[in-house]
Amino acid sequence: MTSSALLTDLYQLTMLQAYFEAGMTETAVFELYVRKLPPGRNFLVAAGLAPALEFLQGLRFSGDELAWVRRCGHFKPEFADRLAELSFTGEVHAMPEGTVFFPDEPILRVAAPMPQAQLVESRLVNLMHFSVIAASKAVRSVLAAPGRRLIDFGMRRAHGAEAAMLAARSAWIAGFCGTSNTLAARRYGIPVFGTMAHSFVQAHASETAAFAHFARAFPKSALLLIDTYDTVAGARKVAALAPELAREGIAVRGVRLDSGDLAPLAREVRAVLDAAGLKSATIFASGNLDEYRVRDLLAQNAPIDAFGIGTSLVTSADAPCLDAVYKLQEYGGRARRKRSAGKATWPGRKQVFRRLAADGKFAGDVVTAEGDPQPGEPLLAPVMAAGKITGELPSLDAARARMRDQLEHLPEALKRLEDAPSPYPVEISPRLRALAAEVDSAEA
Repeated sequence: MTSSALLTDLYQLTMLQAYFEAGMTETAVFELYVRKLPPGRNFLVAAGLAPALEFLQGLRFSGDELAWVRRCGHFKPEFADRLAELSFTGEVHAMPEGTVFFPDEPILRVAAPMPQAQLVESRLVNLMHFSVIAASKAVRSVLAAPGRRLIDFGMRRAHGAEAAMLAARSAWIAGFCGTSNTLAARRYGIPVFGTMAHSFVQAHASETAAFAHFARAFPKSALLLIDTYDTVAGARKVAALAPELAREGIAVRGVRLDSGDLAPLAREVRAVLDAAGLKSATIFASGNLDEYRVRDLLAQNAPIDAFGIGTSLVTSADAPCLDAVYKLQEYGGRARRKRSAGKATWPGRKQVFRRLAADGKFAGDVVTAEGDPQPGEPLLAPVMAAGKITGELPSLDAARARMRDQLEHLPEALKRLEDAPSPYPVEISPRLRALAAEVDSAEA
């Protein structure tokens, strides 16, 4: 991940110079949350916490960065000297990755001296916003294809290298079985998958030669791409080649379809493979798939065992952005509140409590002031103190397990790919409303 302290917006630095000059270094509390859900989304998935905490823990300005601050023309000479001393020394509370959340619920809370808490805003939103988008998109395919394997195929269409990495990570949390991204596999320990390209087939004198060459190169994982010329004809060539490969101890693991009308093609291919005794060979489908196409294919009883999801995942094509914000809720021990039309905030440090119904499903959440206990599970927990990550962060596998558990408790109506008949209930507690009224009265 990019780690430069200069990866921020100019106004963060201009505010810092003004804060330093005014001596405004008391503790500030900011919370990161989403104001509203995009159309068709009934919930979001918390993700990106580990990269965010790693950023905070490593926050420093390098000598080269300080030299740029001195010569860029925007700041007083002494400002760079203050930045040279800056690191993150605050505390963070957050929802664990893999937690389902809803609008107005803080998923991350920062409490730190004002210059520090302000400076980190842009990068924190940048990291967590994209991770939430990707995880929330990926889980929709998981819900659309229960029992099917899903692979992240999106690296080449991602908006940059970091987006490709974060998308692979978020998709794994959401329930995908792996990624085609080899660096993500290495860095995060995610299983890696891949087959061959159409160019590999085209480079050979015949499809059969390409299939034989690839199978012998990868005798334990021979999954063959059969739609370069004619999909069903390609399946027949695989069927004809299979006995020769079997005599060499090589089993055809499966075939991949990447184009065409996938449902009828998958049925024809399945029939060809079964007739040749290749009943254990799987059918893997890819090619501009998203949760809607996957759902429709399975509704048509297409015999597809696994799906590669690419562009739609890494771009979250139908909902590419969220109204995610990082807002000041307390400064110097006093609750603060923004009252702008349509963008008002609830003041003070907050906690979110989640209740379960008798059937074990989520029944509703309460957003309240910290220290105001409510029935249910508190969702925000301490994850950083004095600028250091507290203990070990939960592993990606733990986040993935939490996501799986969350989906088991999610009401069925919220698992739809379209808007639920009614939104999930999120209540603002009486104590929080009273605090807002108190702040408004003081600022009137």
